[in-house]
Amino acid sequence: MGQIKVTPAPIKGLYIIEPAVHGDARGYFMETYSLRDMTEAGLDMNFVQDNQSMSVKGVLRGLHFQKEYPQGKLVRVIKGRVFDVAVDLRRDSETYGQWYGVELSEENKKQFYISEGFAHGFLVLSETAEFCYKVTDFYHPGDEGGLAWNDPTIGIKWPELVGEYQGDANAAGYTLADGTPLNLSEKDQKWLRLSDTFAF
Repeated sequence: MGQIKVTPAPIKGLYIIEPAVHGDARGYFMETYSLRDMTEAGLDMNFVQDNQSMSVKGVLRGLHFQKEYPQGKLVRVIKGRVFDVAVDLRRDSETYGQWYGVELSEENKKQFYISEGFAHGFLVLSETAEFCYKVTDFYHPGDEGGLAWNDPTIGIKWPELVGEYQGDANAAGYTLADGTPLNLSEKDQKWLRLSDTFAF
């Protein structure tokens, strides 16, 4: 029996990955990735790079995607807690424009696999969070696209977030429930809504 449990999410192409954690008084051990277990679950992706970032409470990164060189991502949190989100951008998908989110933390040790064809973002809910992810293609400068994190037509329910949509992706007026200001990069406050980004 494998050491990693793979569960499909409600949107096709998204998966929750749960490792078997072996712990005792000394600490714990777990396999965070197994090619064998992934292959048995029908996932045959090839990862080419590992990335890691640190963010402070209230930071929201996203929603990002690669336009010509889409990446599959296997994401997890090794310190702290985030709410991680994927939005379906596959034009021929029955769930186009829909989102799915999952809390990832150092406590639950869950991972989230996001196939190619999704936008991705996360909100930091702890004082700090260290975020690790494997990707199936290299980063290509100039190929990054994005969506407004608060697009009302997508309707992501970011936990602990307080504020009202003012017609754009600006973070002004938004805070976490404890008063921590929402913190976005300048670039992430300029992305447009889904309908404006992908006009048919």
